[in-house]
Amino acid sequence: MKLQSQLNLAFTALLLVILTVTGYVIYSMIMGMLIDNEKTELKQKGELLVQVINEQYRAQGSIEDFSDFLEDQELQLFLYDRVQNQVLMSTMPEQFVRGFSVNDYFADNQEELWEAGNSKFVTSRILLYPEQTGLELILLTPLTDLQTVQQDFFRRLIIVFIVGAMATVLLSYLLTNKLVTPLTKLKKQLKKIENRKFDEVERVKATGEIKEVEQSVYDMAKELERFMKSQRTFFQNASHELKTPLMTIQGYAEGIRDNVFDEKDKEKGLEMMVTEVNRLKTIINEMILLAKLDSEQTEYQPVQINVSELINQVLDRTLPLVGEKEVRLNHSIDQESVIFADQEKLLRALLNVTFNAIRHAHSRVDITVEGATIVIEDDGEGISKDLIPHIFHRFVKGKTGETGLGLAIARAIVEQSGGKIMVRDSDLGGAKFVIVFPE
Repeated sequence: MKLQSQLNLAFTALLLVILTVTGYVIYSMIMGMLIDNEKTELKQKGELLVQVINEQYRAQGSIEDFSDFLEDQELQLFLYDRVQNQVLMSTMPEQFVRGFSVNDYFADNQEELWEAGNSKFVTSRILLYPEQTGLELILLTPLTDLQTVQQDFFRRLIIVFIVGAMATVLLSYLLTNKLVTPLTKLKKQLKKIENRKFDEVERVKATGEIKEVEQSVYDMAKELERFMKSQRTFFQNASHELKTPLMTIQGYAEGIRDNVFDEKDKEKGLEMMVTEVNRLKTIINEMILLAKLDSEQTEYQPVQINVSELINQVLDRTLPLVGEKEVRLNHSIDQESVIFADQEKLLRALLNVTFNAIRHAHSRVDITVEGATIVIEDDGEGISKDLIPHIFHRFVKGKTGETGLGLAIARAIVEQSGGKIMVRDSDLGGAKFVIVFPE
């Protein structure tokens, strides 16, 4: 069953439950309300009759005089003498008088409904003035009259509920359609992503959480597109990087085999072949390391690291290159700085960044540590604007770069350690690498 049908069915079922419970509660309460309202009206009518009787008949006539008046009112009532426990007059058939007397309703003021045979009545009792006479006017309304009103009200309520249910179902359809339509469109866009048709992915209009999902899908498509392109670029660059030393090795090997070189050139060729083999080995090792860093979390063994000790290891290992390049390596370290990472791999990342800075520096490289932030900058020519967005991608390198994998490895290690690495322009004139770890 489709999602829209499921939602409509759920809304309809919920609506039916709510309407059923509401109808039952209203139907149960309406009779009590009608009885209370009828008793109030009977009391008002009775008080009005008593007022007329007191004003016009008590002073100048007998009970028979205002009994005729009461019979003319077309009301169901009794004139009851509480002192003699006797009904003096009645506008109702004698059978009701006997039935009420048997049940002792006249003497009992607590009963709300009087019952005689299969008939029930709502009553209201009003004393005539003065109260010492014990005369009481009792007005009655058949309960069937109220039940007729109740049923008529309930029929009208059913009509209202039916109209409301139809309107609600229609509104439910419109709302669920508005909810499901963006999801259906998103499904089509995901199908395009599945078929790698990234250029055909379109934005979907939506609101709320669906808008957030749509944005995530769109971002995922762009990221997958970028990843696919980077993978193609990676394989192209990798094949190029591997092809160059292989061609050099092949050329010298064939020349030596065919005795093209003399002894001096042959010795030079062998040295070149060894150099290119070492270069190949370095590229392959770094490619393997980068693949492991990207795919194997178990490669990381985080521990608490004193950053000052880590930087001292970097200084020791870069000393030969610093001497060769005649570069001054300055450092300013917060001795209390501590971070949580894989020490061996983080050392590799810092060495890659530092070696990169030394190779590109003119005369100076600065390493600064403040808290959980490590900054490595040089006074070289810096990184061109068009290269900055790709500087951490594989096989992207500057003029004096080596394999083009060092910064990619550094980024992978830093990010897997929960940190972030960024590149900016340095005040020294060259590049500035900022590595930030969680406190």
